[in-house]
Formats: sequence, structure tokens, C-alpha cells
Amino acid sequence: MQDYTIQTNHVCAKQISFSLENGKLHNIKFYGGCPGNTLAISKLLEGADAVKTVQILKGNDCGGKGTSCADQLARGIEETLSQMSEAI
Repeated sequence: MQDYTIQTNHVCAKQISFSLENGKLHNIKFYGGCPGNTLAISKLLEGADAVKTVQILKGNDCGGKGTSCADQLARGIEETLSQMSEAI
């Protein structure tokens, strides 16, 4: 299992960490943000397919910011998957 941490932009959560194993998400943690929402996202996505998660969450908007904590997670996962495929 590989651990990753991303810095966010324009959202309440300042950082998000997650683990990837065999294309599945684990141990998602938001640092900051709306505690109830980010904890729910973390629980719902435990063991979820990373690619499918990006498809579902990417583009979700919070208050007209053009992004959200969920969108930032999706972007971070997408970037991580891209870097992993480039390394192969």
C-alpha cells in the first residue's frame, strides 16, 4: 500500500491524504474542511475504485468556488494515477 498527500487549493481542507493499493482507495483523511462531510466522504470511499471515484467526484463545486474538497480529492487521485502510469 502506498501513501499519498496532496495540498489543496481554494477549499477549507488544507491537505488530503490517502492510500492506494491495487487501484483501491484507503485511509482517506481531510485536514480541515467540514468535519461531517469529509468524514462521510472518507467512510463512503474506503475500498472504492480510484478511477471510478475520480469520475464521480471530479468537478463537484462548493459555493461557486469552481472546486470543492471532493473535487480536490478527485484531482489528487487523478494526478497520482497519472504519475504512477508514467513511472511504468
